Amino acid sequence: MSSSALPESLERLVTELARLPGIGRRTAQRLAVHLVRADASQSQQLARALDAAREKLRRCERCFGFSEQSICAICTDPRRDATLVCVVEEPTDVLLVERMAEFHGLYHVLGGALSPIEGIDPEHLTIAQLVARIDTDHVTEVVVATNPTMSGEATASYIADVLRGRSRVTRPASGLPVGSDMEHADELTIGRAFSGRRDLA
Repeated sequence: MSSSALPESLERLVTELARLPGIGRRTAQRLAVHLVRADASQSQQLARALDAAREKLRRCERCFGFSEQSICAICTDPRRDATLVCVVEEPTDVLLVERMAEFHGLYHVLGGALSPIEGIDPEHLTIAQLVARIDTDHVTEVVVATNPTMSGEATASYIADVLRGRSRVTRPASGLPVGSDMEHADELTIGRAFSGRRDLA
């Protein structure tokens, strides 16, 4: 369906949906048509859920992941190993690692990756807060699970340099294809990468 064939209101909906990460124009068109065909209650429930999430969600003051409380459920779980911290780029990466059910430490969300071209420097990420956690919580190992992209690798190297002498710093081993995001890997691949993690020099 070409954009010229769409009514203006539907075209606006498609345009807004296509702004979402991972949603191309064709997928946006399918979603838009589904939403306008569905019962009004379904779109209203979606709108209410979005409003509630925006109102209630905040960043955990300790790990910077998503939470409805000042400290998230993972950080307050006494069964987690507080001496082991997994560093990821985004809150969604926490969900991916949790899905494999093999990592039992805590997390630290950077809020992105270093990218001088895009103007993302160390001060734009939560690296300083990570260093403070390592010193305060006596963390013995930091697993840097940033994406195996150029910016993710640069971020991992930077963190390894900053934490040298403070904690053991490891990186998930083989299994994650270079240049891809963690969200595109399955649980078995991520699990093998974590079990075979290597030290960062």
